[in-house]
Amino acid sequence: MSVKVKPLADRVLVEPAAAEEKTAGGIIIPDTAKEKPQKGKIVAVGNGKPDEPMTVKVGDEVLYGKYSGTELNIEGKDYLIMRESDIFAIV
Repeated sequence: MSVKVKPLADRVLVEPAAAEEKTAGGIIIPDTAKEKPQKGKIVAVGNGKPDEPMTVKVGDEVLYGKYSGTELNIEGKDYLIMRESDIFAIV
């Protein structure tokens, strides 16, 4: 998959994981009650800053904050663009 968006500096483009459809007990969660996912896959990476090289790369599965990033819709798909510092961990 190729996205025609190139983040600048220390920003990354993340494709969020799908929200949970069911609870562990099998109860189906309605759209209005679903929580935003806090996990996703990096699809594009900026060049980093001169004094701070990027530590993540395309394809990494990452965990990020609940309110991190800015939502974008590119070619009908939802993405988040955020600073690398908003990422908590590589899974």
